Amino acid sequence: MNWDTDILHKEEVEVEVLEESTDLRSLVVYNDDVNTFDHVIETLIKVCGHTAEQAEQCTLLIHYKGKCTVKMGSYEELVGMCTALHDKDLSADIE
Repeated sequence: MNWDTDILHKEEVEVEVLEESTDLRSLVVYNDDVNTFDHVIETLIKVCGHTAEQAEQCTLLIHYKGKCTVKMGSYEELVGMCTALHDKDLSADIE
C-alpha cells in the first residue's frame, strides 16, 4: 500500500466535491417605486423563509442601496423562489 498515493487521491476527490458545492448563486431583489415595505417583507418571509427581522433588514437594504441579495444557493434552489418573487410583482434576478 502506498500511503502517499492514497492520500493524494483522497485530496483530489475532496477538491472535486468542494468545487461542485461552491457553485453558489445570489437571488437579488431590486428596489422599485411600486411595492410597499410591508408587501416586500411579507413576500420575503413567505417565499424565502426569512424571519421577520431578516426580511425587514433586506427590505431596508433594497430601499436604501437599490438591491439586496436575499438568498444564496444553487440555481436549481433559487429559480423557483425567483419565479415566486416575480409572481408577487417584485423585481428579482439570479446572479
